[in-house]
Amino acid sequence: MQSLSFLKPNHKSLSNVISRQKGVQFSYPEIGATATQPPDGYVVDHTRVSLGHGKPVFQSAKQALKRWQHMRLGWVDVWSPDNELHVGQDVAIMGWAMGAWWTNVCRIVYTVDEVGDVVQFGFANGTLPGHIAKGEERFLLQWDQATDEVHYDILAFSKPNRLFIKLVYPIVRSHQKRFGQQSAAAMIKAAAEGACHETNASVCM
Repeated sequence: MQSLSFLKPNHKSLSNVISRQKGVQFSYPEIGATATQPPDGYVVDHTRVSLGHGKPVFQSAKQALKRWQHMRLGWVDVWSPDNELHVGQDVAIMGWAMGAWWTNVCRIVYTVDEVGDVVQFGFANGTLPGHIAKGEERFLLQWDQATDEVHYDILAFSKPNRLFIKLVYPIVRSHQKRFGQQSAAAMIKAAAEGACHETNASVCM
């Protein structure tokens, strides 16, 4: 259930928000479509950035993704009672906009943990009925064994879930674009810092 607060919600209030969503179904029918092709009728956002090269960069980025550092941006934050990423996990996502904290609940649709020519790790969130939007967002790390390059890739499709949101949709879109840019920057920083710590590279000093 989406809720509003002038103060940033604490863990108790976030737990209550999540508990009210237990048992509800996703608010959109195209569940898992970020793994294939975003459906028609939605706005699609795609952000892809290079994080660097090599196993240390990939492992550092993987740990950052597990800790939700890609969503801990100051004006956006996240909380879940579960520590490990798993399908069906409900997550409260907080965003500061228009003078208040907006809290929405998403559920993890699927996870990715693959080894091959391209090593991949990530997961996708889907919206629940109380969310201000309908849709899905996938966060994916890819380590190409041929080039040794590591990428962070965000793919999302969404549309307004409420009449009020349709009226302020330009503001919503600006925040969605801002999130993509800042999430990418957060992962670039986390991957670089983690890789430097692991390798003790003097270039990082």
